[in-house]
Amino acid sequence: MSDDKSQRRPQDSQRINLSEDYEVSYWTKELGVSREHLEKIVKKVGPMVSAVKKEIGNR
Repeated sequence: MSDDKSQRRPQDSQRINLSEDYEVSYWTKELGVSREHLEKIVKKVGPMVSAVKKEIGNR
């Protein structure tokens, strides 16, 4: 089953999926970071939203 690209919110609200442009767009706006920064953080701490938010808060 493929993702519904008309969605504006992530399918899994606990994980950041960098493979889907609409999810990256949502999370960059939600977290107030650039795509590049988001990618670096996810690479460092993993895709869990709580870990990403914690990392952003530590900066």
